Amino acid sequence: MIDWKRKLTSRKFWAAVAGFVSMLIIALKKDAETAQTVAGLIMAGASLVAYMIGEGLADSGTHIDEGIPLVEGEDDERN
Repeated sequence: MIDWKRKLTSRKFWAAVAGFVSMLIIALKKDAETAQTVAGLIMAGASLVAYMIGEGLADSGTHIDEGIPLVEGEDDERN
């Protein structure tokens, strides 16, 4: 099952969405300026979504990465 909280806060996910939509716009024979504008809007929206989810989790006392083991040697800051 897809962990949507983790997915929607992922910069890689949003960069992939922005890249796909930008290339789709160019493939549909629109100009590069339009593609850049749309990609910028997607990334701005992604920042807002990530902030809202992060604040919601912080307010609820939940960690987005609960249950995921830390990388070996990494300090556990999830208290």
